[in-house]
Amino acid sequence: MELSAASTTSVAKPKREKPAPLHADDAQIIDTFCDALWLESGLAKHSLDAYRSDVTILARWLRLTHDIALLRCDERRVQAWMGQHLQGNTKSSSANRRLASFRRFFRWALREKRIEADPTVRLDQAVDRTRTPKTLTERQVDDLLAAPDSGTHLGQRDRAMLELVYASGLRVSELVNLSVLNLSLNDGVVRILGKGGKERLVPFGDQARDTLNQYLEEARPDLLFGRPCDALFVTARGGAMTRQNFWHIIKGYATQVGIALAAITPHVMRHAFATHLLNHGADLRVVQMLLGHTDISTTQIYTHVARARLKDLHAQHHPRAF
Repeated sequence: MELSAASTTSVAKPKREKPAPLHADDAQIIDTFCDALWLESGLAKHSLDAYRSDVTILARWLRLTHDIALLRCDERRVQAWMGQHLQGNTKSSSANRRLASFRRFFRWALREKRIEADPTVRLDQAVDRTRTPKTLTERQVDDLLAAPDSGTHLGQRDRAMLELVYASGLRVSELVNLSVLNLSLNDGVVRILGKGGKERLVPFGDQARDTLNQYLEEARPDLLFGRPCDALFVTARGGAMTRQNFWHIIKGYATQVGIALAAITPHVMRHAFATHLLNHGADLRVVQMLLGHTDISTTQIYTHVARARLKDLHAQHHPRAF
């Protein structure tokens, strides 16, 4: 059946506005910067894409609002960019990430003598007072870890994944990208290739070792049906586990044990790992190293949760708390 002119007009999608064009030299300078990042730091493609996107955003904004090229940017204009975007819908964390990209670009440009001064050197990050990670209580973690049916191969796999991610604080991307060669059961450590290609060794405990050993001996061979696969964790079809698969799995078990989905994020076990370590007296620098954070300020978001736990303990047990 043909649609009438009126009906076709009503469903027409609005055209997207074209982004502001870059100055003639900006595209080339951004390409050169990204090439330097790749040569100097060996960053992964998604990291390079993020730097390119962030610096391009600034370059387009400069062209649109001030009609100047990227290398003519000064401190006042970077401050204006931060102010404008923080007043809009940009989160403090997103604005700060882009500021970090701008800093790296202008430091590179200064080193290459393409500019005479770094316009970001005196700028402070925006304060994000609301950033507290969602976490779980120790009881909730125990319930979640006990949820998989260890009598089935998929249950053994799921229990091994959950135990390992809680025991070592891995990012979900790090967990699903593990190969069998990254794991040493004898030493109780896992070798992680994290953000920026940085490698770290993270220990795990006996409970994680036992569940991993059971999974490797019983479940994984049957899930693969003799097919070759380097991935440590595999799906029911014998392929490598994905972030989406893991997210679906953890939501299913959360629902099963009565944990509200609003309290669940893909990295909730990583957040629980860090918070519970701090609650039990771990040093912040140690937690930083285990998590693979470059800057300790990233790790400090967990101290807010841990501090709340300490206040609760004080209120419960100190004789002068009331």
